[in-house]
Parts: sequence; C-alpha cells; structure tokens
Amino acid sequence: MSGPMTGIKIVDLCSMMSGPWATDILGDQGADVIKVEVPGKGDHVRSLPNRSGDMSAMFVNVNRSKRSLTLDLKTPEGVAVLKKLVSTADVVVQNFRPGVVERLGIGYDDLAPLNSKLIYLSMSGFGERGPASGQRVYDSLIQALTGLTTVQAGSDEERPRLIRTILPDKLTAVVAAQALSAALFARERTGEGQHIRLSMLEAVLSFLWASDMGAYTFPDQPVPLSQGGSFIDLIYQTADGYITVATNSNGEWQSMCKALGHPEWIEDERFSTPVGRSKHINERLELIQSALLDKNSAEWLALLDEFDVPAAPILTRAEVIEHPQVKAAEIIVESEHPAAGRVRQARVAARFLGTVPDAPKGAPLLGQHNTEILAEIGYSTDDIASLAAQNIIGTEQDATAGVLA
Repeated sequence: MSGPMTGIKIVDLCSMMSGPWATDILGDQGADVIKVEVPGKGDHVRSLPNRSGDMSAMFVNVNRSKRSLTLDLKTPEGVAVLKKLVSTADVVVQNFRPGVVERLGIGYDDLAPLNSKLIYLSMSGFGERGPASGQRVYDSLIQALTGLTTVQAGSDEERPRLIRTILPDKLTAVVAAQALSAALFARERTGEGQHIRLSMLEAVLSFLWASDMGAYTFPDQPVPLSQGGSFIDLIYQTADGYITVATNSNGEWQSMCKALGHPEWIEDERFSTPVGRSKHINERLELIQSALLDKNSAEWLALLDEFDVPAAPILTRAEVIEHPQVKAAEIIVESEHPAAGRVRQARVAARFLGTVPDAPKGAPLLGQHNTEILAEIGYSTDDIASLAAQNIIGTEQDATAGVLA
C-alpha cells in the first residue's frame, strides 16, 4: 500500500471542474480513478487553451492520476460495459444535470443492485428539486445566487463582484472528496454503500455560513441591512508595493500599534475592544493605511514580524512560485508528462506520513487505457475489437495502447 486510498476503484463520469477535481484529489491519494469519456471528444476541458502537446493546462491539472476509457453511454452496449465496470468498483461519481443518468439507465437505482457496497455520488449545480434544478449552471451563477458576489463587494449596497477564481466549483470538489472519504469509512463499519447527493449551492451556502451569515443566524432577532465591515479591504499600499496585515486579538492590535510607531492608538477608546474596532473599522483601517505609506514593504514586514504581527507580502502568481516559504515547503513540483512535456504543479496538499502516496501520475490521453481497463474486467481481445468496431468504445489511442500507461 502507498497512498491512503490505494485499493479503492472510482468510476468518474464527470466533466468540467467540480467532479473531475474531486476524483483527482482521491486519485492523488492512491485511488484507481477511471475517467469515462465520450469517444472522439472527451471532457470539454481537454479543448481549452493554454496547451502543450495537445493537452490543456486545466485538464492536466484536474485529471492527473487517472486512466481514460472512452465509452458511448447512449447505447445499450455502452451501458452494459459500464455496468460490468461498476460491479467491480467502489465509487461512482457523476455530475450530469438532474435526470440525465436516469434517462441513460445509469442512475443509482440502476447500478446499486449490481454492487451492494457501491457508493454513488450525484453532483449538481442547484440540487435535484426546486425551480432551478434543471437549469444549466456555471460557477458565476452559484456565486450570484448564494450572495457570494455581495460578500465580495463588501456591502449589499455596493456593486456585486465575482471572485476571480471558480471558488464554488473547487469548493464543491473538496466537499465531494471529503464526503466520499466519509462514506468509505462508514462502509468499513456497515459493509453497505450509499447514495450521496451534493450541490454547488449547498456547498457554498454551508461555506458562507461559517463566517459570513452571522446577521441571519438568529431568526428571532431583527436583521439590519447587511453591510460589509468596511469599504477598505485588508490590502494596504506601502511606499513601494502592497502588503496585508491582520489583527484579531487585543494583543495583536496592540503589537501592531507599536510596530507602526503609533502606541497612542492603544489608548484610543474606539479601538480598545474587538467590538469597538469593528464598529469603527473604517477609521481604524484608514489610520493603518496612512501609516504604512511611510516605508517600503520589506521594511514593514520585518518590523511587523519583529512584533509578532501577522502580515504577508502581496504576490503576483509568478512571484508565488519563487517565494522562499513555497520553495522551502517544496509545494511546487515538476514532472515529465509523456505528451505535454515538462509540467509544473502543486504537490498533494495533505502530507501522509504513514501511507505516503506515490507521485501523481500524468493526466491520461483520451481513451489511453481502453484495452487495459476492459481486459481487467474480463473482456477478451476479440471482445474489445468488436466493441471498437461498433464504436461502443473509442479507438483514439489504438496505435499506442499501453505505451503511456
């Protein structure tokens, strides 16, 4: 055994980001993830820009540590192949729109009778009930509907703003990976599989409730117009750039006042308590900003560190890769992909010291493992050739079958 998920087989019926990255996380931890794709086409993410060796950067980053099987699920023969595969699997993950898997005959009720230990995760945008359940969904729609755009704006009265990364998609992937891990743990105790339903809407609202929905936590109390803490965020300009400084406790606030050379702020009654600092947040942050213009970023960061005040430089993405902390922690690693060439990626985030995962494998070519996967579940060479001749499976990599495995 290497990674903690070694021995777990996952059938990945997903496309785009949320589902594929969820299974990617578990694949990096040792699971055997079989990505089922449309013959001749594959996941849409394969066609995105920023390419090397006909592989897109996003596909390489969210589909590593997987094997690819191209299978036409719109045919009874393709569904039969999938059912045989699922009978040998531990997990199935799908993120079709609600109702699609049932029409195809590959929903939970269709597959569970084949495998009593099967864990089946259905991922959706808005959930399986309600007026928006059948709507096409993308990340920006979830940001809008959950209020995340208003949180990002800083106030209900300001122009809403999107977070410039697909947070709902990626957050849902992480929640999905955790849910699958929990279901696998439960199966160890009960011996039974189960159906898990997860929507992006639920994942993001749960995420926001932890810190951003305090005004709506107590339903028997009046709710004022929700306003952000400040029209200023925690990005401060210095003489030569930008830094962020964060203080929560009284001790951190007092230490920052000393580091900035303004110990008189400690005695200011407006800022002497957390409640006061919140109430007078704009005045407080304006004072901090005015002080930080006096020195450059490196000087302030050294002073703040000396006084044990949480602070960090604002880095561009190119600078992140070269930052001493990122390098010391060996977070960014490079590897050689058979098709894409040299690839730079983040390592597996959780560091397991007892079940150390192998290095992540490169993302698969479309249909790269057709022959290998089908042979494992009992199909003969003639069977596989027949499926290919009927276009039930793709023939994208016939000439190189097994070469890149």
